[in-house]
Amino acid sequence: MKFLSGCPSLSMKGNVAVMDAPKHVAIILDGNGRWAKAKGMPRNYGHIQGAKAVEDACEYAWNMGVEYLTVYAFSTENWNRPDEEVSALMNLLRDYMKNSIKRAMKNNMCVRVIGDKTKLDRDLKESIAKLEEMTAKNTGLHFQIAINYGGRDELTRAVRKLAGQVEQGERTPDSIDEAAIESALDTAGLPAPDLLIRTCGEQRISNFLLWQCAYTEFYFTDVAWPDFNKQELARAIEAYNHRERRFGGLRK
Repeated sequence: MKFLSGCPSLSMKGNVAVMDAPKHVAIILDGNGRWAKAKGMPRNYGHIQGAKAVEDACEYAWNMGVEYLTVYAFSTENWNRPDEEVSALMNLLRDYMKNSIKRAMKNNMCVRVIGDKTKLDRDLKESIAKLEEMTAKNTGLHFQIAINYGGRDELTRAVRKLAGQVEQGERTPDSIDEAAIESALDTAGLPAPDLLIRTCGEQRISNFLLWQCAYTEFYFTDVAWPDFNKQELARAIEAYNHRERRFGGLRK
């Protein structure tokens, strides 16, 4: 996969770096508030700049050969933050969903929201449904936004769904295998992430894509999310290129 010149590389063809891009990249968008505080600005300023960084990341990822990009925007635990910050985040998500339709259609992006949408306000649910419907047939970047998402919550909902199918006689307990579980997850139909990136120094996955990340490569950086640019994404993919993925097998 060809990258723009100026990015870190494993090998070079002329002045163009060449690396194999992961098919699916997941990102924990961490550090917006700390980034803003360091600049003497309110936390919401960091979230606004972080949203702009997400738009750029979609372009960078697609140009680098990434086909699926999933970002952790709002977790089930984020409701525990101060009411003022939660309200600001919800309003930011409202604006983002409305503005995303035009941008997604222009860039041929297929957008999908994962998480428990039943607990979101009605107007936000309506905006999400409209965005998903209008972009469903787009064939460019598959962009997933995790809102009110938690890995344990997702698995709990999946178990309830499968239990309901057993209760209704639609399946037997013995028919519940890995494929059945995956079909009941929010990410049904999506490939597992090849690479998970977390920004701003923390080294944990914080209840994100617990099932899906069984064999995902992790990359942690001290760079706060609003400063995570094209070069930083290239560095993450370069690190990924140095990994040997054996999926439980022997080293070649």
